[in-house]
Amino acid sequence: MRFAVFLPLVLPLTALPVARLAADHLHPRTATRLLTAVAVVLAACSTLCLALLMVVGTAQVPGNPLPDGWADPEVRDEVPHVRLTGTLAIAGLLAVVAAAAVVVRRACRVRSAARRAVRELPAQGDVAVLPDDEPYAFALPGAGGEKPRVVVSTGMLRCLTPPEQHALIAHERAHLTGRHHRVLLAARLAAASQPLLRPLRTAIGYTVERWADEEAAQAVGDRRTTARAVGKAALATRGSAPEGLPAFAAPAPGAGRGSARGSAPGPVRGAVPRRVAALMGPMPDTAWPAPRSRAGLAAIVAAAGTTVSVMSAANATVALFVILKAATPL
Repeated sequence: MRFAVFLPLVLPLTALPVARLAADHLHPRTATRLLTAVAVVLAACSTLCLALLMVVGTAQVPGNPLPDGWADPEVRDEVPHVRLTGTLAIAGLLAVVAAAAVVVRRACRVRSAARRAVRELPAQGDVAVLPDDEPYAFALPGAGGEKPRVVVSTGMLRCLTPPEQHALIAHERAHLTGRHHRVLLAARLAAASQPLLRPLRTAIGYTVERWADEEAAQAVGDRRTTARAVGKAALATRGSAPEGLPAFAAPAPGAGRGSARGSAPGPVRGAVPRRVAALMGPMPDTAWPAPRSRAGLAAIVAAAGTTVSVMSAANATVALFVILKAATPL
């Protein structure tokens, strides 16, 4: 085993070159699913690696409740610098658990606040219009018997023409239909457990919006109208997006916040010109790219990195299990 146990901690670096290629050259739906799967698997392998190192490292601490055989030289030889590695793994795993708990807590808190804000509003189908001059719009998933709703402020509606309002609502409905809040939560949890995956989280946030853009363009029947809606909403929006809830066009972190929104930073404004440019062009091809193309190469590299990470983690798990079982007295 030896140094192979560390591979899942560094293999997320293999996902960095493919994130931009997949976002630019794959259909947004395909790119979102691919990048989310890569992020989740790499984060799971990294966390498993930390857990294995923690088990071996904890066995070296005097007075620990683990079997004495787990501290034998045969076990220590399987992990380089076992004492230092084990101590760092304990701290790392605690940091992962704490970061994941913070992400989930913030997401639940913001969703609960948003549901309270729209609960007393009169029913208008699946659209909830908040009387707020601050322009914003986001998709609020259902929970506890409450149906999913598109939340939009009166300030946002005033910024758009009726066809552009139709595009906005279709965009948010696409988020609800695709359950994009789950995708964003998975990406945030992956980035919380493995900091090297933060660029992948940003790419997933972009592809999720592009996915909804394309669905909205099809519903409206006019790509230029959808592009204008995205651009005008981005120029008008000054606050940030709710944590874990897909927003129509949120600016960079650090801007002002609206009264009905959360305090988490939304997608950077720099992604909006790319979205508008993509909508001004032809509809993206849904076919899988040729293996020799840049997009095809990106998919191959992502799959190879994920496969190597899974195999490394599985190999380390099986090897450590066999070693610990052999060292444990019956």
